Amino acid sequence: MSDTTAVVPPTPSGVERDADGRLVGLVVDGPLPFATAAGNSWLVAIDGSAHSLRAAAAAARLAGQMPGCALHLLNVEPWLSKEAAEHELAQRAWTTTAAARALLDAGSHPWRLHVAMGETAERIVAVAQSTGCGGIVIGSHGLGAIESLLLGSVAAQVIRTSTVPVLVVR
Repeated sequence: MSDTTAVVPPTPSGVERDADGRLVGLVVDGPLPFATAAGNSWLVAIDGSAHSLRAAAAAARLAGQMPGCALHLLNVEPWLSKEAAEHELAQRAWTTTAAARALLDAGSHPWRLHVAMGETAERIVAVAQSTGCGGIVIGSHGLGAIESLLLGSVAAQVIRTSTVPVLVVR
């Protein structure tokens, strides 16, 4: 079993670059074999908050009820310069997702970490589609109606644009 709290992230199993060669995404495989049937996986948005950790716990409970279910963890980071992305993207995501990865490892749930830069809701929906996830689990920060109306919430944007079911955890 790997040490999911390690400060240094492992070598990515996948890398995504834009047309200019800038690193814009990474994939890191977890310690357990990751194989699922189409639609038998969930994407879990992880931003390091207590809300996203509750979402990871809820996703682990769901996965435990579905034989062969695996979890795609997604951490979306803001746009970084080309140099900063090369040196910081993996480290930021590895640190941000440490608690969620440890929770899944403790329950022996297979996971794969995706790291992406960009607009959070857009990237969540895009990664869920590209990985063939059957649903998305996301934590809610519990903004009030006025705050959500003025600021918009990531969870609300994901609900509006996703083609798969979305479970919002409070």
